[in-house]
Amino acid sequence: VQLQASGGGLVQAGDSLRLSCVASGRRFLTYVVGWFRQALGKERELVAAISRSGGTTHYADSVKGRFTISRDNARNTVYLQMFSLKREDTAVYYCAAKSGGGYVYLNVRDYENWGQGTQVTVSS
Repeated sequence: VQLQASGGGLVQAGDSLRLSCVASGRRFLTYVVGWFRQALGKERELVAAISRSGGTTHYADSVKGRFTISRDNARNTVYLQMFSLKREDTAVYYCAAKSGGGYVYLNVRDYENWGQGTQVTVSS
């Protein structure tokens, strides 16, 4: 599966953004999807993950209550709705997919397919 992330941009603290990850290919519903981010000089970290059906989600503590991950399997798309953005949310955001398996995956190394990343910059 090929992934295309979009929706990033330059916003002010407190603003909202919605990222989209569109997958090409068939059987998207067999993939667990995660959103990761990598800030300058830091390691890539999980932001949120969603199971194949969308019934199970997981969030990093730093974004709980502010971000929401969802998916529309009919549109081969996973979304990351971000509210109340903070400067520390500034990073390149990547979506990733893993075929089959359990409910959600939390580690970078678990994911087989990666999108190209979209930059989110939050100014104060």
